[in-house]
Amino acid sequence: MSETAFDLVVIGSGPGGYVAAIRAAQLGLRTACVERYPSPGGTCLNVGCIPSKALLDSSEHYEFARRHLAAHGVRAASVELDLPAMMARKDGVVRDLTRGVEALLRKNGIERVHGTARLAGSGRVEVTGEGGTRMLETARILVATGSKPAALAGIAFDGRRIVHSTDALTLPEVPKRLLVVGAGAIGLELGSVWRRLGAEVGVIEFLDRICPGMDAGSTKLLQRSLERQGMKFRFGVCARAARVEGDHVVVAVAPAAGGDAVEETCDVLLVAVGRRPCTDGLGAAEAGVRMDAKGRIEVDGRWSTSVPGIWAIGDVIAGPMLAHKAEEEGIACVERMAGRAGHVNYACIPSVVYTWPEMASVGLGEDEAREGGREVAVGTFPFLANGRAKAMGERDGQVKLVADARTDRLLGAHIVGPQAGTLIAELGLALELGASAEDIARSVHAHPTLPEAVREAALAVAKRAIHA
Repeated sequence: MSETAFDLVVIGSGPGGYVAAIRAAQLGLRTACVERYPSPGGTCLNVGCIPSKALLDSSEHYEFARRHLAAHGVRAASVELDLPAMMARKDGVVRDLTRGVEALLRKNGIERVHGTARLAGSGRVEVTGEGGTRMLETARILVATGSKPAALAGIAFDGRRIVHSTDALTLPEVPKRLLVVGAGAIGLELGSVWRRLGAEVGVIEFLDRICPGMDAGSTKLLQRSLERQGMKFRFGVCARAARVEGDHVVVAVAPAAGGDAVEETCDVLLVAVGRRPCTDGLGAAEAGVRMDAKGRIEVDGRWSTSVPGIWAIGDVIAGPMLAHKAEEEGIACVERMAGRAGHVNYACIPSVVYTWPEMASVGLGEDEAREGGREVAVGTFPFLANGRAKAMGERDGQVKLVADARTDRLLGAHIVGPQAGTLIAELGLALELGASAEDIARSVHAHPTLPEAVREAALAVAKRAIHA
């Protein structure tokens, strides 16, 4: 074993880890980044955000060519699916971006260490790789090991017929029938990909609606749109067990409240019931790091764990499991280490569901604001009345703003519609800066653009929308 001294060792090279490592290097800390997998980027870049969005875009193009080109005066004699080419494009996007992260780490003088890390006592990280074991000596340790798909009791993944989100990115053929367990962002996005490519998609959800935790009115709009596209939903049910029989999966579907299960078959069962933190083999508990009942590492407001010199960020701690949340925590955490004033405003973290239409949200939902005792004023504006959306052929969805009825201060924003994930950025900034609905309404928005719907919704808070 060799001893090497670092100012900071980051365990994990996902969005939280590699961004934290870069910021630490910028602040003058000699930094190492440990990664167990061959490529940096973590789940997000390798088997999550990026490959899923590549497939979403490709499948959107395929469906648009099949169903909507003719309306634009473009006639295609035939449109055929080349699934291997689509998968190759997805892999190419991932490859280019992982190489970009590698280049950023090199540019910033960060030492990449390949292997599995284990906390080995105060200021020590043991890394086991193909070349043996190496001990890293460091003043600080930042755990950014991310998360992995959660499983259901009684249902074992086989990677082919019973799959999790990673497997669903590499199916060798389009299933005739795909059953998705879980109506959150991951299930809806991957279900959308395979529906567009030809699968019959059914979604079952334990709770009473899609995307629990997001604005209820907005989720209903998205659900109706997805149903018109052919997705089928059942709520208040769960999958109790599943078994593979030949080319099919037999799934026991039962009422969530209890009762007898009914067996049904599908070609592929996708279990998308959330994610759990990656702490297996890390040695966190053995090192004295306090964990919560869900296996997450407990931290304080500075992202410090119960052990001095060890910090944690991202999916491995409490909070939404979002790449951009991990990035902001990573930056703020190392800035605090360096004596700076880093912070994260958790009330302003946006969430996006990349179906079509997209759904994006930031801040409080209408029901959440009312339940918190606030008197609210709500403004909505439909994309049906937006000139640019009409020109694009987009009719579904709306912009919804929730403001404090007394002060007019923006409390939350919720968008279902084209490019919602892009449009939400303006409203995240408004929320961060404490803007009012009037501030947004008084800002000039270019015409004809989708953001005009944001301005109209802001005007609607005071019941003076122009085009409604």
